[in-house]
Amino acid sequence: MPLINVRTNVSAVQEAGALLKKLSSALAAATGKPESYVMTLLQSGVPMTFAGKEEPCAYVEIKSIGSLTPPAMTDQFCELIKASLGIEKDRIYIGFDDVNASDWGWNGRTFG
Repeated sequence: MPLINVRTNVSAVQEAGALLKKLSSALAAATGKPESYVMTLLQSGVPMTFAGKEEPCAYVEIKSIGSLTPPAMTDQFCELIKASLGIEKDRIYIGFDDVNASDWGWNGRTFG
């Protein structure tokens, strides 16, 4: 049920699969949830600006049923994205969404 979606204007993402695996592992560890439930998405080459400039930037969505700790997770994921994509941490926004179990569907049903 944990989900991380990274959107960036960086068009040439080297080793996208490796980044997705790092994000998956990190999100499982950060939430304490099994990685078998983690979904990762990467959308590169998205037309974006930050502070009115087209320099590399990213918007990250992290969703989960509970287990979110935004103060701890923010720097962790900013560092991971900076190391992987070269985007400065001050050009990354992260939105956290603690989803109700009854609002998250999987395998033909909801979790709550």
